Amino acid sequence: MIGRLKGVLIHKAPPWLVIEVHGVGYELEAPMSTFYDLPEVGREVFLFTHYAQKEDSVSLYGFLREAERRLFRDVQKVSGIGAKIALAVLSGVSVDDFARLVQASDVTALTRIPGIGKKTAERMVVELRDRAADLAGGPSASVSGLPGDPLSEAVTALQALGYKPAEAERMARKAAADGDDAAIIIRKALQSALR
Repeated sequence: MIGRLKGVLIHKAPPWLVIEVHGVGYELEAPMSTFYDLPEVGREVFLFTHYAQKEDSVSLYGFLREAERRLFRDVQKVSGIGAKIALAVLSGVSVDDFARLVQASDVTALTRIPGIGKKTAERMVVELRDRAADLAGGPSASVSGLPGDPLSEAVTALQALGYKPAEAERMARKAAADGDDAAIIIRKALQSALR
């Protein structure tokens, strides 16, 4: 099992990143909450990881905070939810906000997260309400440094989170302002979707 990695960030393009540890490049999938706070490419980073092995694949997920990894694992314990939806949850809402939504039984707000319908949101509320009070995390801060066209990268990342191409394009264009990098556009688009 791989529980954490400390190495140099050599590539980041939502939802994927590569960390080089002693000459080995580990490819990880990470939620936007982690991407917001990643350092620039070429800098050292420490990530908590979740290793998942299925019959036909092996996946490694990375998180800057232990609370994010714990929520990622807890959400997957809800029947019908896998890693893709767990990443969408962390990309769409902070750990604290998710805990607040679950405790308040706010099914409507939860259904605004891509991939979560009403029945899934209701199951999340029922199955996670007791554990929600134990979740701890902090608000994410944005970082710059994602290479390329910020608007295109934001659209690509929103599609990777489960939004349809036209919807992702609309959300990103509506959220984008002059000088915004991709992480800021994505954050504003996801926050707007939850309103």
